[in-house]
Amino acid sequence: QVQLVESGGGLVQAGGSLRLSCAASGRTFSSYVMGWFRQAPGKEREFVGCITRSGGSTYLADSVKGRFTISRDNAKNTVYLQMNSLKPEDTAVYFCAADAGILISMTPRGYDYWGQGTQVTVSS
Repeated sequence: QVQLVESGGGLVQAGGSLRLSCAASGRTFSSYVMGWFRQAPGKEREFVGCITRSGGSTYLADSVKGRFTISRDNAKNTVYLQMNSLKPEDTAVYFCAADAGILISMTPRGYDYWGQGTQVTVSS
């Protein structure tokens, strides 16, 4: 198993930036594809992006392309979500997740382990 703990959320004005971190413990971190999802009140959990095991490739949702980036440091067992040019519609609880499978997934069902989430609120 792997345990995931997110941090870095908070309140920011539109146009501002935040960097979320997700620290992992347990099994070898580098064996997991790591994903970020978000869930706004009354909405389903949606894919934000993911990063391959080596960190060589990332995939981002169209809604965040050009504004968000994902990176990981396997030596520190941590994955990051850098969020720039934030908009009020980015307001949500952000979750990191770990996928032990072979294929890269962009749906919540494809991920095996989840963090507890961190709140991001963007004011207009």
